[in-house]
Amino acid sequence: MGGFFGVATKRNCTLELFYGVDYHSHLGTRRAGMATHGKAGFQRAIHNIENTPFRTKFEKDVDELTGNLGIGCISDYDPQPLIIQSHFGSFALTVVGKINNSKELLEQLYQTGYTHFQEMSGGRINGTELVASLICRADSLLEGIKSVQESVDGSVTMLIMTAEGIFAVRDKHGRLPLMIGRNEAGFCVSSESFAYINLDYQDYKELGPAEVVFITPEGMESLSPPCKEEMKMCSFLWVYYGYPTSVYEGVGVEEMRYRCGHLMAKRDKGQISPDIIAGVPDSGVAHAIGYANASGVSYARPFIKYTPTWPRSFLPTHQRQRDLIARMKLIPVYSLIRDKKMLLIDDSIVRGTQLKETTEFLYQSGAKEVHVRSACPPLLYGCKYLNFSRPNSDMELITRRVIQGFEPDISGEAIRAYAIPGNPYYEKMVEEIRRQQNYTSLKFHLLDDLIESIGLPSKQLCTYCFNGDQ
Repeated sequence: MGGFFGVATKRNCTLELFYGVDYHSHLGTRRAGMATHGKAGFQRAIHNIENTPFRTKFEKDVDELTGNLGIGCISDYDPQPLIIQSHFGSFALTVVGKINNSKELLEQLYQTGYTHFQEMSGGRINGTELVASLICRADSLLEGIKSVQESVDGSVTMLIMTAEGIFAVRDKHGRLPLMIGRNEAGFCVSSESFAYINLDYQDYKELGPAEVVFITPEGMESLSPPCKEEMKMCSFLWVYYGYPTSVYEGVGVEEMRYRCGHLMAKRDKGQISPDIIAGVPDSGVAHAIGYANASGVSYARPFIKYTPTWPRSFLPTHQRQRDLIARMKLIPVYSLIRDKKMLLIDDSIVRGTQLKETTEFLYQSGAKEVHVRSACPPLLYGCKYLNFSRPNSDMELITRRVIQGFEPDISGEAIRAYAIPGNPYYEKMVEEIRRQQNYTSLKFHLLDDLIESIGLPSKQLCTYCFNGDQ
């Protein structure tokens, strides 16, 4: 998915920028970069972080980059930030989001005089370069920003650094958060609210959907007001991707996950009697703690995640390698597994591969029963707005594969029947997933309970991956 961090301060910003970007590493996949501006002008460093932590790759750059303005990012695929020379001056740009209509936008640009873009592997172009070109069609940066917000199908949240300051722009529907922090020397802007706490910044402002502000070391100016009624923030962010210490729209991630577990326990009351509750590390743990607290059943860690030498399991390009790494990281505690009836909570079930293997090694380690609960509803649609739950194809989702086994020619609209708990389609799908995965029992969190766990009005939340609603 990616995330970014920016600093506008009266002193050298490089160290704060370095640590602020590093705090977004849980969001990233393949690329990272930092750009600064000061007396030496614009400077930039970009590295591949697929198998090496951000800090290791960028430590030497801290001494080489200087300036009082800086932006940096953890990126899915595109090398960024980019430094652009344009008719209204030079600027650096970093983007988080997803552009679905890139082919149409490229054609528009070609027709209006643009002649070429740098081609990346697979025939793609850098989405950040495309956004820069759209901005540069306008007569000012602000007009260009608004043009991007209106023309992109998907979402674009961005930071634009000029020689004078930083434009911070939240995407049109606020699908991702964007926070401003302040201290005595200036301001910072961050995708994650916790990223600046240890840098001595205090919460100053959370941008609303489509809001644009301009930040300098001396202050912050609002250039375009928020459109709160347009908000469709990603609900999956709280369930999985968000870091536990983050707060989005006033809702803390860790607390929300406790509430998820609490509501799942209420639904299960009197139906099962596990000996222990366990969460799949890391994002399933808080859900499991909430469940255990509400149910009165002991929370335990029957397997421990070994992280010192294994990279994050979602990073490798090949699914087989991701699965292998995920399995190698979980080390069983046999005394907590043997002869136990276990209830295992994961944040979600996407492809089902890793959770099935986890279940199998619990059985092999002596577990009597393995009940599984998913902290979100079944994922029926790959995300088309961000890169959260987006597989390469919807058919990689275990739900879609199961449904295809029932109805090979099912249409997109008919999929919606499988999103309604209690009806025969939904129950048949869940039971088949349980059977294929060899769980003792399986339940998914209900969408109404998920929305209640977040605590925001349903109209302000995006639930597309669960029910197809946009």
